[in-house]
Amino acid sequence: MNHSVIRFILGYVVGFMGLFLMLPVLVAFIYHEPVWFDYAIVAFPCLIIGIANSYFKPKNHSFYLKDGFFCTGASWVVLSVIGALPLYITGEIPHYIDALFESVSGFTTTGASIVDNVERLTHASLFWRSFTHLVGGMGVLVFLLTVIPLAGGDGSQFNLMKAESPGPSVGKLVPKLRNTAQMLYLIYLGLTALEIILLLLAGMTPFEAINTGIATAGTGGFGIYANSIAAFNVKCQWIVAIFMFIFGVNFNFYYCIMFHHVKEAFKMEEVKMYTFLTLTSIGIITFNILGSSAGLFDALTKAAFQVTSIQSSTGFSTADFAVWPQTSRCVLVLLMFIGACAGSTGGGIKVSRFVLMGKAVHKELISYIHPRSVRKTILDGKPVTHDTIRSNNVFFGTFMLTFFVSVFILSFENLDFSTIFTAVIATMSNIGPGMSLVGPAANFAFFSDVSKLVLIFDMLAGRLELFPILMLFHPVIWKDLFSKRRCKELKNAGKILKK
Repeated sequence: MNHSVIRFILGYVVGFMGLFLMLPVLVAFIYHEPVWFDYAIVAFPCLIIGIANSYFKPKNHSFYLKDGFFCTGASWVVLSVIGALPLYITGEIPHYIDALFESVSGFTTTGASIVDNVERLTHASLFWRSFTHLVGGMGVLVFLLTVIPLAGGDGSQFNLMKAESPGPSVGKLVPKLRNTAQMLYLIYLGLTALEIILLLLAGMTPFEAINTGIATAGTGGFGIYANSIAAFNVKCQWIVAIFMFIFGVNFNFYYCIMFHHVKEAFKMEEVKMYTFLTLTSIGIITFNILGSSAGLFDALTKAAFQVTSIQSSTGFSTADFAVWPQTSRCVLVLLMFIGACAGSTGGGIKVSRFVLMGKAVHKELISYIHPRSVRKTILDGKPVTHDTIRSNNVFFGTFMLTFFVSVFILSFENLDFSTIFTAVIATMSNIGPGMSLVGPAANFAFFSDVSKLVLIFDMLAGRLELFPILMLFHPVIWKDLFSKRRCKELKNAGKILKK
């Protein structure tokens, strides 16, 4: 493995964490809160490390896929560990495991919390929790690709982007991969700014609008009030619901719309299925809760908000859906597994994977009926390779294995099955709230430290599509990391590339 490139990228991650931490320092100054010092003493060492790192650029930029996966997993662990420090040092979350849980939940855009009453937190900490969603939504390494010229060509950059980007595959929107990353962030930040403006016009204060807007953009779900978005008027709730749906759509769709490829955009099968699932679920839940709501519009508002919140994996709430009728809860749990589109900021297994799985099942049935027929799997008018289908199947198997192991470990807590089952799927799919004791009116504080560490692993594994985090536990990777022979091979490869 290329130690120098991994060190260089991790150093940049630490440096940018220092820059990010200066924002809550600014918020603390605005609201005259003494916690600015606690954030500053974490920010400045990070800035110093980042600046020093920029002077030691690697000579060999060869970077392979496993290097990308290792670097991605390590970067997110570093992010989470540093991000927890100010929450712990301020004393607002006095137990470090709890602070780490909150930090991981923020960066992975899960929104599951251990804080009993968020309104007791300072403005600086409330902003930091929401801002971690914005950083984690699109991905910190994708962000790095937009602002620093990582050498090594598109191949090395692709390996980084593939390791962090959600969905079965990642590709270029434009010829240069760095320009692709910049385009994605332009769409991401543009939509975020639009939502913040609309929320201001709908009656939110600037602090409320900024926090809600960036938490929605990352499909995170950390609220600044104990009753989440129920604290705001119906206009604000509908704006947030619409943007939760928008951020759950594959960003390639918006690129096609922006650059006059409208027909290509509306041919995307994943987006069609995502829209169909959303509208169908809203319809089912609306009529299922109609009897307990104050009329049709109230039922529609609650159903639309919770469906878009769960399917986009945001996790905001306007009602305690854990007490809704069984049918409504069943629909929401199924949506927790499915999640949003690939190439969005949403979590879950992803709609595209279920579309591919359905096509694979159909192809298998046809092969039984017509054994000699040769059929290709087509998605969006293009043939899907066998490797894509294979990796899709492997992902499903790995996801379910990780899910069942996590449920088994949490079963030692001796809690009801609904709590354990939905706690795991809510963290693995980066949803946030689950059902029963982890519903939207509750939190995850009652779990033991061991269970919290398992859920922390689930959040990271779910956000990074399992394999970058699982790779950190593979002994071969660590053996290769410290292998002198491997370093020599990479040096020779670098010389060949220069020639």
